[in-house]
Amino acid sequence: MYIREIQPQRASPLEQGKPLQGTWTEAFNEVDLLSIQRPFVCPLPRWMLDYRIKEWESFVIQDARFYLEAILSNIKYYRWAQVLLYDKETKEQLRFRKLMPLSGWRMPRTLSNASIDSRSYGFFFRIHDWLDAGIIKVDLDIEATRKRPSFTAHVEYEADRSKVTPLGVSLLFTERRCMYAYKMLAAVRGDMVFGGRHISLDPAKTLGFFGDFKGYYPYRMHSVWCTGFGFDGENRSYGFSIAENQAKETFKNNENALWVDGRLTPLPPVHITMPQGIQSDWIIQDMEGMVDLIFTPREPIRSGLNLLLMKTEYDTPLGYYNGMVLDSTGKPIPVRNLWGLGERLYLRV
Repeated sequence: MYIREIQPQRASPLEQGKPLQGTWTEAFNEVDLLSIQRPFVCPLPRWMLDYRIKEWESFVIQDARFYLEAILSNIKYYRWAQVLLYDKETKEQLRFRKLMPLSGWRMPRTLSNASIDSRSYGFFFRIHDWLDAGIIKVDLDIEATRKRPSFTAHVEYEADRSKVTPLGVSLLFTERRCMYAYKMLAAVRGDMVFGGRHISLDPAKTLGFFGDFKGYYPYRMHSVWCTGFGFDGENRSYGFSIAENQAKETFKNNENALWVDGRLTPLPPVHITMPQGIQSDWIIQDMEGMVDLIFTPREPIRSGLNLLLMKTEYDTPLGYYNGMVLDSTGKPIPVRNLWGLGERLYLRV
């Protein structure tokens, strides 16, 4: 069965100006990719190097009825926010996207105690990463328009290390260019108001994925993510986050993981195929016999941008996972109609 080495905790994924490759179960004190020395063959000014680093934080939260996704990203040439609320029973949904030119703020370099907010007309998005206190807070406020109702959310991830084992990785694209990812699955509490209707999130029945990403991603970036989570027949929380990206070496280290009641199982690299297109079944399999899943999209969601030398294609269909994954003890975890999302991103910038 697949086994991955977990590195000792350290302050940064860099050493003497070079990025490391590895897997950790603690957040770094600081992630500053601008400290990498000579990431490109030709020396470039600091401001130009900064524009090659892409970064974002993502939040996916759901209980038996409601699904909430929120992303705040800094692509440097533009900033982008997306919020989606979906009612699984009525299929009612709220979609919000905001595109802002140029880089007006930076994502936090630490998760210990840092915050960021995005404010514009009719929209407010605030993140407080506070792992020192074992919590991550998210505040959202979207004003009503003629086409959509208002939406407000105040949610809090219960990120106590005694309950949650996160995954942190540093993966190499080249010897001096890398990507960093931090992921965790935790209970979520909070409140939402959608069109005047109050929705309370019970931490005993609500789970959420949190992800923090930074990287010297290739000019033509393409990645696929598969994320599903919920509760099994024994009322244990479980979920997985699986990706296929452009990192050089993915067997020893990758961003794939399974959580069962907060316990982490690193997963091997996978191959994700869509034989009949993105709106038909996705097949997710590995070579170690630990991952055998099918994702069936039900609600197509697409956004994009095509402007001169910049292009973005971002598909995030919602749907169901079926199949099986193995935990760290070799016990199979059956996956039956598990609600989640698939993400396919093509970014040329």
